[in-house]
Amino acid sequence: MILITNDDGIQSDGIKVLYEEIKKKHRCVVVAPDRERSAVSRALTLYRPLRVERINGDFYSVDGTPTDCVNLAVNGLFKGKIKMVVSGINKGPNMAEDITYSGTVSAAMEGLLLGIPSIAVSCASKSDFLFESSARVASSIVDIVLRRGLPQDTLLNINVPNKPFNELKGIKITRMGKKKYSDTIIEKLDPRGKKYYWLAGEEIGYEPLENTDLEAVYNGYVSITPIHLDLTNYSVIDILNKDFGKFKLS
Repeated sequence: MILITNDDGIQSDGIKVLYEEIKKKHRCVVVAPDRERSAVSRALTLYRPLRVERINGDFYSVDGTPTDCVNLAVNGLFKGKIKMVVSGINKGPNMAEDITYSGTVSAAMEGLLLGIPSIAVSCASKSDFLFESSARVASSIVDIVLRRGLPQDTLLNINVPNKPFNELKGIKITRMGKKKYSDTIIEKLDPRGKKYYWLAGEEIGYEPLENTDLEAVYNGYVSITPIHLDLTNYSVIDILNKDFGKFKLS
């Protein structure tokens, strides 16, 4: 059984289109947040109970985060039955540094931590989403993963240009790019005269680095970035050992 989830909520068109495409070939179930949970990263709900509602058929809504949904489905609702996790289709890209904020990618991370092959799928647009193209790409990748598996400790982060399927140029295996943002904080007053703030930074460009997710998608290619959870920067261990290895606490 394939578990489908997202961070845009159970009512998102993206998850419905993805379900309809994947169920053509595979048994699948949808367990997703009851509302939008974008940018919650890997948050878990630890200080209150989670409630599950069966919406209809294979759709279950959870009053928690994407990570909650995967954990609950794998270890509770469908224990021992989930063979793969597919998170998406996200409304908007999840590339470069945004990966660290993404609830969509984090749901796939939870699947990986639970020992299940996992992918995250995003439609790289801000409006007028062509989810059908992303769904067809996802379905093909699901078939490959189920047949051949994934490298150990690796999930796939997939970003699909918002184009008709026959206009996609192909697939590129990529690394994370680097975006440029405007750091904007908007300060306002509520009716009682108290300050509140909106985080309003916007993407204003990206670094033109080769073989990145950004370069691939902005040039019409599907980007597949292998992601793992070991955040250690191995290249600087020797440097830090020279600086701190002989340091004595006092």
